[in-house]
Amino acid sequence: MELILRQDVQNLGFKDDVVTVKNGYGRNFLIPQGVAHLATPSAKKVLAENLKQRAFKEAKIVEDAKKLAEKIKAIEIKISAKAGGEKLFGSVTNADIAEALEKAGQPIDRKFITSGIVKRVGKYTANVRLHRDVIVELSYEIIAEK
Repeated sequence: MELILRQDVQNLGFKDDVVTVKNGYGRNFLIPQGVAHLATPSAKKVLAENLKQRAFKEAKIVEDAKKLAEKIKAIEIKISAKAGGEKLFGSVTNADIAEALEKAGQPIDRKFITSGIVKRVGKYTANVRLHRDVIVELSYEIIAEK
């Protein structure tokens, strides 16, 4: 089943991509949730025209994302967490990194941050996707609370 995505879907594609998925996934999840619609020939023509018109705007969006990426690279993030020696009494997740970025003045939605779950004190890196073409590697450090 061919579908046109209306928004980004993790591990499937980005907005306005034409993707092929299994019938059940498309019919029972993507279409009812409003995430995608059927890729009929007329819908593909409309999509092609929209993409042509959006090409110039896209260049500006990518440029803005690259500027934001430079700002994010300059930020030093230190997240304090309760720890017993080197091991944390919990974990640091994407939500904690998003919260730290928001405190630093750069609000980023947590679903665009990929770091995994960290359970030890130390220095780590996370990937922040600002645009489909702009992915920033963000360094952060977890320190033990005193």
